[in-house]
Amino acid sequence: MKKLPIGIQSFEKIRTDNYYYVDKTYFINKLVDEGGGYYFLSRPRRFGKSLFLDTLRYAFLGKRELFKDLYLEDNWDWDTKYPVIKISFGAGVIKDAENLKSLIISLIRNYSEKEGITIKEELLNKQFYELIEKLSVKYAQKVVVLIDEYDKPILDRIEDREKAIEIREELKNFYSVLKDADEFLKFVFITGVSKFNKVSIFSGLNQLNDITLDAEYSTICGYTQHDLETVFFDRLEGVNLDEVRRWYNGYSWLGESVYNPFDILLYLDKGEFRPYWFETGTPTFLIKLLAEKRFNIIEAEHLEVSEKVLGSFDIDAIYPENLLFQTGYLTIKDRKVINDRAIYTLSYPNREVKISFNDYFLSYLSQDTILTEKNKNRLYYAIDENDFDKLREIFRSFFASIPFDWYRKNELAGYEGYYSSIVYSYFVASGFNVVAEDMTNAGRIDLTVLYKDRAYIIEFKVVELSSEGNALQQIKEKRYYEKYVGKVKDIYLIGVEFSKSDRNIVGFDVLTLER
Repeated sequence: MKKLPIGIQSFEKIRTDNYYYVDKTYFINKLVDEGGGYYFLSRPRRFGKSLFLDTLRYAFLGKRELFKDLYLEDNWDWDTKYPVIKISFGAGVIKDAENLKSLIISLIRNYSEKEGITIKEELLNKQFYELIEKLSVKYAQKVVVLIDEYDKPILDRIEDREKAIEIREELKNFYSVLKDADEFLKFVFITGVSKFNKVSIFSGLNQLNDITLDAEYSTICGYTQHDLETVFFDRLEGVNLDEVRRWYNGYSWLGESVYNPFDILLYLDKGEFRPYWFETGTPTFLIKLLAEKRFNIIEAEHLEVSEKVLGSFDIDAIYPENLLFQTGYLTIKDRKVINDRAIYTLSYPNREVKISFNDYFLSYLSQDTILTEKNKNRLYYAIDENDFDKLREIFRSFFASIPFDWYRKNELAGYEGYYSSIVYSYFVASGFNVVAEDMTNAGRIDLTVLYKDRAYIIEFKVVELSSEGNALQQIKEKRYYEKYVGKVKDIYLIGVEFSKSDRNIVGFDVLTLER
């Protein structure tokens, strides 16, 4: 049995030290054969971008021995070798523009010393140009440039707009060399988590081919179902593949869906369903942005956005929908063209992300992890026991746990969607099967919770904003429950009313539907 390459980004180490390897070398041949020399790929963190770049590096260096029995072994010109510059901004945290300049100068100096090249220029961008030019002359061959996590210096300071802009301008100056040095370049591949506006960071680099949403490259990073069942076949005895798929598969970029490799490798190692990928990063900035933009988290269940919103962004115009997609918390579920406009439907990729993201949202609001966990446990028991008195008190506890200071600093609590989103997040974070904005022929149910052979149909109202009677009355009048008649054994109608001034529940009515 081979070793699991958990966290390993070195292609050479994987190929020489008995690790599993999912062959992605077909894409290297495809990238070069298609004739384009400049490529950009955006994927969420921990998705194998760094490993793919390292694989590219060894291919262009002509290390055929590392590609034995892989697709590229018989589909590559191994007689031609190229000088390669591989730069990664992944390590450490960039504090400001000066810190970034020092890092880049250090990287250039290391390459020049290694290659025995003397750099005479003083300006950073001129040094990079000189390195490319002199490498090309030394080897009498064009140069390959690979840049990993191109955007991390900006993302490190995304909450400090002034510093983020300074860093962006420094990077823009650095990346501009790729346009000027075109005559010395064979191939350029740039990866990152986010997709910043091309004008703002790759100004003039018009030949840059963005393959992020190219269906032909949708599986360039990540593991397909076939990859999992063939490459790791000897580790799957007794594994419930349907449950693995539900927990970790579902990431899509207009092609076949894939797993995050980090999740799969750790699951195969530990044998437990846990949010391995989610736990490696905290989306604090994103949650703050959702609150600032008054984003109703329930909408993440089914979000329709245009190509413009889904595409690139800049520091001055960051959309929650865009950031949710690019960072991997939402993925593409569907694409349709309406009136010559592409519309994308986004949703959570899988169970891991849906549960974990809502759990983090609750922790951010309450600032009391212990209390949040207690409320989740109590919620489970209340539903399991069908105890509606307990359920009413737990709902009240949800809102009582949110500090007054949060309300003082946020306008979000003045909107109806805020109250329903708290309840929604608790149910999701507790592992229940939740249908948000559940469609019926008479309208949308705010929330449907399905558990065992029961359906709980929940309607929310804010009393200061409502003039349509109480919440339970609306469920009865619109006969929302008819959708589930004959599909479940028991149906419960729950009307929940909130008060902005009280910042809590002022009405909680339950009706059991007679069979």
